Amino acid sequence: MEVIQAMEKAYAVALTCRLAGVARSSYYAWKARQGTSNRNAMVLEVMRRIHEETRRSYGSRRMSQALRLLGHDVGRYRARSLMRQARLVRCKRAHRYRVAQSESLVAPNLLARRFNPARRDQIWVGDITFVQTRQGWLYVVVVMDLYARRVVGWAFGKHADTDLALKALRRAYEHRRPAPGLMFHSDQGCQYTSSRFLAELQAKGMVQSMSRRGNCWDNAVVERFFRSLKSEWIGEQLYFDHRHAEQDITDYLADFYNHRRLHSTVAGLPPARYEALAA
Repeated sequence: MEVIQAMEKAYAVALTCRLAGVARSSYYAWKARQGTSNRNAMVLEVMRRIHEETRRSYGSRRMSQALRLLGHDVGRYRARSLMRQARLVRCKRAHRYRVAQSESLVAPNLLARRFNPARRDQIWVGDITFVQTRQGWLYVVVVMDLYARRVVGWAFGKHADTDLALKALRRAYEHRRPAPGLMFHSDQGCQYTSSRFLAELQAKGMVQSMSRRGNCWDNAVVERFFRSLKSEWIGEQLYFDHRHAEQDITDYLADFYNHRRLHSTVAGLPPARYEALAA
């Protein structure tokens, strides 16, 4: 078959097939399979690159979305088949949610799980998590705009105190300059219930909303974000020190998550791109 293909430009296919004793239909069927094989090889190369760049965090659905954004018409089931063929396995870790306890409100739960505002800078959510390093625990605070699920502010520190929460809030405010009336939602952590934090919100024209005590589902979007950060990006690695952790997590927040990671809630696009298209 390779000989017939090599001579195709110089001689008629019918002639070379007859001389080789091969039916033309068999030759064309072989050629079609070769074309499919070559296309698959090209797509697999792109998939391997995506797999590494996303730290093995994409399953077949997001892989299909990423390929289509790059101009490759690959559906979810074909992506799944090719991933199995190439042994590209999504890295996945289990996550346990806290059990809700008795209700005790500090600020009203104005958000009430309405996680899809109509415009940007209408509702922000904030939360704190911690990351292990060889130097000790590092605390990470984020502020997310719910409209496009974009992280608009963050801060790192050795202590999970009000100063750290204020640092992330101020960074978000300086970056976005939202109009008065924005709702800021969080859990009832001491960082957010402090008089200093409330005064800062009021000075910036923001309205405070809080989850019911012990009910993580009232702030589920940012809880899910931290799950993605830890399972998709940090994984099993142990950072050498705080500086190493800050640099790596900043890469996730400022570059990968906001500008490259595909988000199913915002039409399968990265948050920054969805926000730009809606402007």
